[in-house]
Amino acid sequence: MISDDFYEIVHKSYSSNPNYTSLSPGLPENYHDIKTLGDLLGINYKHFAVEEQLRNNLISKLRKGEAPYPGIIGYDNEIVPSLNRAILSGHDILLVGQIGQAKTKIAETIAQSLLSPIPVVRGTITNDVPTLIPEPELVALLGDKDVIRTKPEFSVSIECENIIRNNKLDTKIDWIEGHSRFKYILATPDISVKDLVGQIDAIKIAKRGVEIYSMESYSPGQLLQARHGILCIDEIPVLDPRKQVALLSVLQEGKFTTGSYPVEFRPDAKIMATANPVDYTHSGKIIEPLYDRLRSHITTHYPRTPLDEMLIIVQESRVFDLSNVFVPVYILQTLSEISHIARAHSEINHDKGVSVRMSIHSFEIVVSEAERTRGFLYAARVIPRFSDLHCIHQTAKFELAEIDDTFENRKKILDSIILEAIKKISISYLTDIQPEKLMRLKDEFKDGRNFQASQDIPGGYNASIQSYELQIEKFPVLKEIVGIVSRKVFEEQKRFVENAKKHRIEMPYIYTGKQNDSEFTASVVELVLEGLRFIDPPLIERKDGLYVSSSVSV
Repeated sequence: MISDDFYEIVHKSYSSNPNYTSLSPGLPENYHDIKTLGDLLGINYKHFAVEEQLRNNLISKLRKGEAPYPGIIGYDNEIVPSLNRAILSGHDILLVGQIGQAKTKIAETIAQSLLSPIPVVRGTITNDVPTLIPEPELVALLGDKDVIRTKPEFSVSIECENIIRNNKLDTKIDWIEGHSRFKYILATPDISVKDLVGQIDAIKIAKRGVEIYSMESYSPGQLLQARHGILCIDEIPVLDPRKQVALLSVLQEGKFTTGSYPVEFRPDAKIMATANPVDYTHSGKIIEPLYDRLRSHITTHYPRTPLDEMLIIVQESRVFDLSNVFVPVYILQTLSEISHIARAHSEINHDKGVSVRMSIHSFEIVVSEAERTRGFLYAARVIPRFSDLHCIHQTAKFELAEIDDTFENRKKILDSIILEAIKKISISYLTDIQPEKLMRLKDEFKDGRNFQASQDIPGGYNASIQSYELQIEKFPVLKEIVGIVSRKVFEEQKRFVENAKKHRIEMPYIYTGKQNDSEFTASVVELVLEGLRFIDPPLIERKDGLYVSSSVSV
């Protein structure tokens, strides 16, 4: 009988050891060639639970010296060891931190890096692995017989069972990567218990004429759609207590039920939740049983160093015209410094924080400003300058604490922060300039001579405008200093690129190429001029867009 053949095939597969070499837990070396249920049974495939996948893949990466969480920067000393401990212990995790601290990215990276691809029946939304069907039930499905369930437990969806009935051993399977088994939920007041655990679908009952408690009437919720993966619940304190209760049995026992529906669901999903410190510490925001069952609580932080912030900026930013954009490293340094100053500022709300997204979005908008003002108009290379930085007012997102949180006050404070950052960065590039050279430069600005700087002035030759290139020819000492600083910039640029490569960050717009670009020279001119007006004593000052000799005596 054909059913006997199915019995032998299934029984041999279920009772025998795998006959394949594994690339990672549950992943055959030749998995791309395993395309049907018959292929899967033929290799005696054995599934690994999410907990085992995460743990074993982490161990493998640690032994090889590989970074388990690629793209997560600045967390090596505290957060990464904490994550490693939690995963090795099989914990569900609560990440506590302010906005823009990569909490969601961490959860997504874990799914992408530490989950093995798994074989699911094509066309199913609950990641149905066919070899998780109990042996007698799979034999019945292949033989197109009634399934006799020994216990009310969900193994695969009705849709999956029907596909197997219709296609038998030719049932198509797809190998689903870890990132495709990452499910994200932003906790909002309109999230319902049914959204989490699923529901009995009245439309299915009406259309199919099935009984109310038949498996065919069930529509899966987020927990089951994240099956064999990771469910990330962002801002979990926002969920009201009744919805938080729905997660308790999953965290404690790995299973859940829905209403009076007589079926037990085991999603085999790890839960990673996030919370803001303000919500986390206020009683009642996270109910005590849930707080207790999220076994590892890990506190994140903003980048501790400007370099880490710079690496995050270039990793996360979108730059469209890669071939025509060059961003000098001091622009990155300044944007990073702006965020670091803002986070420590006495008048900025520390509870709300200053997100790294502010740095990222500011970087993107500064590149676009250089593109808008010079790149298109003069068909020039897009190279940002200090005079472009005013545009970050539209991307600076912070709240004030000690004074009224008005647009005018935020603008005033941000202007002062930008100036402070420019001062710090520009002076750092003049430290190697000899004092006698600086004194000769001061003489060049005597007798009312000035240098006009503006984001609207091109770097290269233009017949109708006093370009930077034309102006600097009248200041030979300034030109010499700009050359010295340019070389220092490229040394810094090279070191930054080397750091980025260690993190596998590709950024064609940060390179160590030619220095004779007029737009690059113009940008360095502004760097030098700003430094000259901030050194002690200042050599020049800025008045109405003109750099003139300082009134301060040397």
